Amino acid sequence: MPYTAIHRFARISPRKVRALADLVRGKFADEALDILRFQPHRGARMLEKVIKSALGNAEHQQAAGVDDLVVIDARVDGGPMFKRIRPRARGMAFGIKRRMSHIRVSLDAVAVEAADVGGGGGGAE
Repeated sequence: MPYTAIHRFARISPRKVRALADLVRGKFADEALDILRFQPHRGARMLEKVIKSALGNAEHQQAAGVDDLVVIDARVDGGPMFKRIRPRARGMAFGIKRRMSHIRVSLDAVAVEAADVGGGGGGAE
């Protein structure tokens, strides 16, 4: 059963957070938090909070093995935009769009298989 957390109307452009979401998708939740902790981006703090919220949701619902949760879905969708006007030369005005994001993270437990200790992958032996 997936455990989901959503941060709606985050005041950051979706393009800036999508690159960070691509970094953590498919990783274990604690590994994803470690990756985001060392990213020098404001969006990393937002994504980190959403992952922690999803972990809290899993704990609240008594998920077995919170340590085995994997980020199965990290999605950043565009939200509404604030439209502003920037004055320009000769009486003109340019429009500015202040973008918002909807950040959604889903965690789910995945069975950890025994790793092949034997070496470097398939080859003719």
